[in-house]
Amino acid sequence: MTDNRQSLADLAALTQATPAPAVAPSGGASAPQAEDYLAGNTPEPAAPTMPLREQIIDKQGRAYATGRRKDAVARVWLKPGTGKITINGRDQEVYFARPTLRLVLNQVFGVTEREGQYDVVCTVKGGGLSGQAGAVKHGISQAITRYEPILRAPVKAAGFLTRDSRTVERKKYGRAKARRSFQFSKR
Repeated sequence: MTDNRQSLADLAALTQATPAPAVAPSGGASAPQAEDYLAGNTPEPAAPTMPLREQIIDKQGRAYATGRRKDAVARVWLKPGTGKITINGRDQEVYFARPTLRLVLNQVFGVTEREGQYDVVCTVKGGGLSGQAGAVKHGISQAITRYEPILRAPVKAAGFLTRDSRTVERKKYGRAKARRSFQFSKR
């Protein structure tokens, strides 16, 4: 019995020894493109020189967006600055006293590596503090992608552009709450 073990070097020598016939595929490609393809020289796709979306800013140089979460709606204006976030005319430390809520706001800047580079002014209505923090985060995410469209990919990958549609389930009749029944009494 003969030993027919072959290595990658043997395979490379084999492909170099017998050139493949340059036949244009039926897709209509020209002969030089077909030769490049068969030789393994696939052309790299041209990198886009400009972003896929346009920058959307107003006359004052700000990007505007609306964010929503639960019953809260936030109107957000974003402009280059020192990193100051103002909510309903108050500083973020005053309006959102809990550190976890302030952490939610700054998640977008952490993902995009833009901490302290933008000032945010927003007005928020409805819902509770947790919903309002989520609405402001959603608005900041939308606004930063309008100001710098190149940041859309990391913000979208983090899931910040998607509106969180979870809301409180309505109370049903014959029940104590949405699903909770009244206490059962045997006698």
